[in-house]
Amino acid sequence: QVQLVESGGGLVQPGGSLRLSCTASGIIFRLDAMGWYRQAPGKQRELVAGISSSDSTMYEDSVKGRFTISRDNAKNTVDLQMNNLKPEETAIYYCNTGIGLAGLRKSKDYWGQGTQVTVSS
Repeated sequence: QVQLVESGGGLVQPGGSLRLSCTASGIIFRLDAMGWYRQAPGKQRELVAGISSSDSTMYEDSVKGRFTISRDNAKNTVDLQMNNLKPEETAIYYCNTGIGLAGLRKSKDYWGQGTQVTVSS
């Protein structure tokens, strides 16, 4: 069974920071790429950051320089450090897995509950 549990969301002011965490089970974590996605109100879910099994990373252009993805294979966790948050980044944030970074863009059978990030004054 695959389990994806996201945490760390909350309400922050524009320019603020949050650190999200995802704990995965039911997969061989160290062999898979992990990604963070977000779905804003009225928008489709988008991949914002990914990290491969060999620690290569990718970021959606709008978050480059502000977001950092990292993983801890011993704990089966992937984190997303988000700095200088913008109101338009208000969304539910999800994690998921794939075969390599390209695999993060493939359709997924399961999503966790996500964690709400609200960026507002």
